[in-house]
Amino acid sequence: MTTHRHASAIDTLQTRFDTMRAAQAQAPFPDWSTRADRLRRLDALVRENRDRFAAAIDADFGHRATPETALFEVFPVLSAIRHALRHGRRWMRVRRAATGFWFLPAHSRIRPQPLGVVGVVSPWNYPLQLALWPAIDALTAGNRVLCKPSEATPRFGELLAELVAARFGDDEFAVVNGDAEVSRRFCALPFDHLVFTGSTAVGREVMRTAAANLTPVTLELGGKSPAILAPDAHFAHAVERIVVGKLVNAGQTCVAPDYVLLPRDRVDDFISAARACVARMYPDLADNDDYSAVARERDHQRLSALRDEAVAAGAIAHELAGGDAATRRFPPTLLTEVPPSARVMQEEIFGPILPLVACDTIDDAITHVSARPRPLALYLFARDRATIDRVLDRTCAGGVCVNDTLLHLGQHSLPFGGIGASGMGAYHGEHGFRRFSHMKPVFAQARINAIGWLEPPYRERFARLLRLLLRNP
Repeated sequence: MTTHRHASAIDTLQTRFDTMRAAQAQAPFPDWSTRADRLRRLDALVRENRDRFAAAIDADFGHRATPETALFEVFPVLSAIRHALRHGRRWMRVRRAATGFWFLPAHSRIRPQPLGVVGVVSPWNYPLQLALWPAIDALTAGNRVLCKPSEATPRFGELLAELVAARFGDDEFAVVNGDAEVSRRFCALPFDHLVFTGSTAVGREVMRTAAANLTPVTLELGGKSPAILAPDAHFAHAVERIVVGKLVNAGQTCVAPDYVLLPRDRVDDFISAARACVARMYPDLADNDDYSAVARERDHQRLSALRDEAVAAGAIAHELAGGDAATRRFPPTLLTEVPPSARVMQEEIFGPILPLVACDTIDDAITHVSARPRPLALYLFARDRATIDRVLDRTCAGGVCVNDTLLHLGQHSLPFGGIGASGMGAYHGEHGFRRFSHMKPVFAQARINAIGWLEPPYRERFARLLRLLLRNP
């Protein structure tokens, strides 16, 4: 039975891909009305089924706070669609490009062209947002989209496949579900572009698989995103925003603050302020419906091991509220005096554990960040302009948020993506449109031109022109 389902999923995957490839060959450049219609259908799909999506994700997680699904999944998707509908026609326009003086009166243009068939491999932690965000940009750019949701959220995946099939033709947008082997087969298809969101380790395998077809990839990975508190930061505000950024979705966010670099004399103050924030936002946390569960038992065990290993190595754990292992509500925990070699300081935590790293100066914090793999996000809390500029100049991260956390992702005018170990490529808004388009250069020669003067035979006239071309500026 399992083997039959597996073979069926592989067959469906290949059939869907072939259907899209054939449709793309027949209609390689959808006009704006076609693209807008697809976006509006997707908008209606999400609006009309938001409660069903929330229920499916809640069931997959064991408990996912419904307001978090609305705020961090439904709203960002609808906002991205609205932005694309407002600006997509303009993004499609042919753009003028400068033509070199010596080639006039020819002219140059850039024509955005759909790539073709785009594959999207989405993760379990924000299954709706991270399946549809790249799909929105790819559809706006005129592509066909084939999506493979994570097998870790099967109820959501089945619901998305059902709803997409009811609204879209198999040659426009489709969803294929299956196990890890189906994911591997998916990544091995000769897509015109492949988007993967997930861990760095799996990202390496995806890139290796895609390389066999020279498929270009956008990898949205993760890593250890630091938060830096400068001495002049508005302290209470900084602690509150870091706590919020860490505890949304129980820390299962690729851009969640992974550790905090702060002045040595403010560590105890941070602990007290964070404890007060948790008490205010999540009273009776173990039974609080606003606090999400760790989605998988194996991740709950992994987080417990990270904490316990750090404590065994000399760290001090500061539990900010009681959790409930039976419902996988992991207690929000700060760690101090953590040895740099501890696993919690080497791996992305992806849960509600937050190490505090004491620093003597802002330059110590900069050095700490710069000596490690480039993170997906960096959070800086400071008021002095010179300090902000120094941190921005001397650190490298996929994105930066100053005096807040997470919110840079919601800006459609900003690209979202990693760098180095945290990923490659970026999308969102016009940046996503360009990511999923071939910005095709076109040079159009004028009827009357002098290019023939540079053709053989290379005689005196050619020599004079060449001297003119090569003269000093």
